[in-house]
Amino acid sequence: MFTDRFLRDKRGAALEPDERAAIEAAVSEIRDIAARTTIVRAGQPLRHSTLLVEGIMSRYIDDREGVRQLAAVHFPGDFVDLHGFPLKVLEHDVQTTTSVRVAIVPHVALEQILAERPQLIRKLWFATLIDAAVHRAWLFRLGRLDAVGRVAHFLCETNARLVAAGLSDGHRFNLALTQTDLAEICGLTNVHVNRVMRQLREDRLCVFRSSIVEIPDPERLAVRGQFNPDYLYLEHPEPVMSPVEVP
Repeated sequence: MFTDRFLRDKRGAALEPDERAAIEAAVSEIRDIAARTTIVRAGQPLRHSTLLVEGIMSRYIDDREGVRQLAAVHFPGDFVDLHGFPLKVLEHDVQTTTSVRVAIVPHVALEQILAERPQLIRKLWFATLIDAAVHRAWLFRLGRLDAVGRVAHFLCETNARLVAAGLSDGHRFNLALTQTDLAEICGLTNVHVNRVMRQLREDRLCVFRSSIVEIPDPERLAVRGQFNPDYLYLEHPEPVMSPVEVP
């Protein structure tokens, strides 16, 4: 099922089997999209929302010189632009970071689902509120943490989100991001990120090599990054037994 990772068990608003089946039935098509492809432009009218099945996507805003500021990173199980359902147009762009597979859900189908299943409104609202909570944590990370803290916080957050999606065992996961991606996410230069990753490795807090992130002691890394997972509203998700690739 294409919605398996969306609002899984152990989350604050897990979907019932019939609710998941209803969303599955609303999917109009599955698309495979190449990396670094912009799929939503700011100001572009939206008639569907995108559920990320495989890969990594991001939301961003360009300045006048075309320099990109990332506003969010999305992993499998995220309804990337669900907020576009009530807004009908976004003020930011949405781009694939890696090659992705997405499920397309037309807004007319969402309207029908919500008319027939009003209890789903709260759960879809929950998903968008989690996006907002992650964005607030993003502001804290960029505004209050030093370089090492920013990277540590992001990796802790990513680990927690991937555990919830069944894509991390809590200590090891696949993360197909480049050093440039990390620099944009954490508001740093490539050179600075390289130094940070070396320091994390030397301090035995984290090793990020060949797209594999290994965190020997998540609690120590969380302390260094001032990471508290409460804003993710996870209900102690059970980790998988082995890492699953996030392409």
